[in-house]
Amino acid sequence: MPIRRALEAAIIFAGSLLAALPAVAADLTGVWITDLEACNKVFTGTGTKAAFRRDSDMFGSGFIIDGKRIRGRTASCTIDKMQEEKDGITHMLASCATEIMLQNVQFSVKLEDDKLTRIFPGIDGMNLTYYRCPAKPAAR
Repeated sequence: MPIRRALEAAIIFAGSLLAALPAVAADLTGVWITDLEACNKVFTGTGTKAAFRRDSDMFGSGFIIDGKRIRGRTASCTIDKMQEEKDGITHMLASCATEIMLQNVQFSVKLEDDKLTRIFPGIDGMNLTYYRCPAKPAAR
């Protein structure tokens, strides 16, 4: 009987360890933009040091993802929950802040290599496509 209880305890312990492991998620980290040719006009720096240029809004739209942080030109978000589906679509719930407002935002994306498509559920054909900037944006 003690061996059976020890075996049951080991199984429960192993199950709890597996449940605590993070799910493998798509690698969304990077500098993302709607027009690859505008990377150097919109961003400066790279990785955690990436930033928006002062006049970036004149050249395109983009954002920076670094782990659970998403930074846009006017807002900053922290990803609270992330769930990846079998079809490659990742659903996220994020807490976002601007200079005047806080809000929770729910959105979905599909990652294919260095192309990220934001999907708007319930609105067929409504997608926004972004591309990962391939290298460190150059200083101008």
